[in-house]
Amino acid sequence: MTALQRGTSVLYIGGTGTISASCVRQSVAAGMSVYVLNRGRNVKHRALPDSVTWLQADISDADSVRKALGDLEFGAVANFLSFNAADAAQAVELFRGRADQYLHISTASLYRKPILQWPIVESNLRQNPFVSYSRDKIAAEDELMRACVHRGFPVTIVRPSHTYDEASPPLPGDWTAIDRLARGAEVIVPGDGTSLWTLTHATDFAAGLVGLIGNPRAVGEVFHITSDDVYTWDQIYSIVAGALGVEPRIVHIPSEHILTGAPDWFWSELIIGDLSHSAVFDNSKVRRYVPDFSPRRTFHAAAADMVRWRTEHAEDCRPAAAVDAIMDRLVGGYHSAREVFTALGAGHG
Repeated sequence: MTALQRGTSVLYIGGTGTISASCVRQSVAAGMSVYVLNRGRNVKHRALPDSVTWLQADISDADSVRKALGDLEFGAVANFLSFNAADAAQAVELFRGRADQYLHISTASLYRKPILQWPIVESNLRQNPFVSYSRDKIAAEDELMRACVHRGFPVTIVRPSHTYDEASPPLPGDWTAIDRLARGAEVIVPGDGTSLWTLTHATDFAAGLVGLIGNPRAVGEVFHITSDDVYTWDQIYSIVAGALGVEPRIVHIPSEHILTGAPDWFWSELIIGDLSHSAVFDNSKVRRYVPDFSPRRTFHAAAADMVRWRTEHAEDCRPAAAVDAIMDRLVGGYHSAREVFTALGAGHG
């Protein structure tokens, strides 16, 4: 952290989520003057330092934001609640002239699928025909870069990839998937379980993002910020199962079949358009701008913390009946299909 960054005033829009809360805490630890704007203090799982100044407004309501901000100006604004081109356009109008730097939190899921080049660098083609969330984030980036080029809007774009903390496990189905592991039910892994996947703990992401705050060289630039912690999906489930003290009962289902069998499941689109593809990232760029960036948290250690969190917050980690039913449906369909193919094979023997 540079002397220039200490004392910087930074506004976080959101501020209490999986990754934004870690960024708030690291900004405070770095000596920054931190503001958090959201609709209310929902900090049940992620307490923030007492020195944080709270501003209450709905970011989708520009008038309420202007009223909450008054005449405040900031060294940086980090927006975790901007999801499409309309959100981005509104942010330009709200924060142009009010902040020296605007950090837009995008997503690393926007890179072309399937991946043609890896490790992935920031210049990889942005094209994800499967995930609407990713396409909307591409449109938001384009809107902000046009404002940067034509209106001098000081944007820095940051792309996280599957970031998690102890209260937010990185498994499709969240706590329901962990509950299934714990009670010996079958769990679903897309494909054959050997694709490579990058998991980033929120504290490691925060180290990269906070290191970019106040750096004028970062304006107009794009960074993905990820860990170097790369596993196969079979390994990811096995690590969690090991922390629970059980053996995982993994069922491999093609991602296309998951989408067909569960189009109503939030994760189905993400599985076919992101999670089922190998994703390994080159973090050289962020390391050039933030020399101290060095992800330290391994998933092995974090999995033990998740299990401990689950024990200590049992009421908040209950499985979702609807998600459990979807998983049962997919597993049942898989076994039924196998029985049919087995019978057909026997009939042609």
